Amino acid sequence: MTILALCRHGQSEWNQQNRFTGWVDVDLTDKGIAEARKGGALLAAQNIRFDAAYTSYLTRAIRTLWLALEDLDQCHIPVIKDWRLNERHYGGLSGLNKQETRDKHGDEQVHIWRRSFDVPPPLVGADHKYHPANDPRYKGIDPALLPGGESLKLTLARVLPYFISEITPQITAGKTLLISAHGNSLRALLKHLFAVSDADIPGYEVPTGNPLLIELTPGSLAVKSARYLDEERAKPLPPL
Repeated sequence: MTILALCRHGQSEWNQQNRFTGWVDVDLTDKGIAEARKGGALLAAQNIRFDAAYTSYLTRAIRTLWLALEDLDQCHIPVIKDWRLNERHYGGLSGLNKQETRDKHGDEQVHIWRRSFDVPPPLVGADHKYHPANDPRYKGIDPALLPGGESLKLTLARVLPYFISEITPQITAGKTLLISAHGNSLRALLKHLFAVSDADIPGYEVPTGNPLLIELTPGSLAVKSARYLDEERAKPLPPL
């Protein structure tokens, strides 16, 4: 049996403040820490031994992973961090209050920015404080690869090549993996694993701190079953 567990980070400080976050590095709230620990406890109850874990460059996902591994008593496993698992970059919306942005631009425009597949938010230039070229954690990365804003389509174009080249070979080799990431980077993985259409994928959401346990056919990415471990907080999943 090949298992892939996906976990969205717990509530962040800017989730709590209803602000667009994206690549801005904010920490977990107390609620987010509790969600991460509950996710770890739910995974521990499954008696799964993970071979490795993957996460992004952002603190909220990294800490969620740490807390889960602590509850799993599996802090020893390899942890691979990669910027390509980061959240969607919200460009010029980064840091803005979502309701104030709706009041200014209208509900329809904000909905398009947030939930359309291929319409990016207003982009920021390389001199903007929220452009990753100005963040030291990305100093070893070609600035041409770093986004100033992303649609879901562009997020997919960043996440999926990494998943296919680096993570898929581990899965097909029979490794059991845990990925701690973000709403939109995990949405990209759902699209790929469940073959969801461009039109339908914006409608699927991974809840915070609720692990999604996916059983795959050995030697492939064919999904045999999938379920959220916290049934009370589960969201609809794409059909198999």
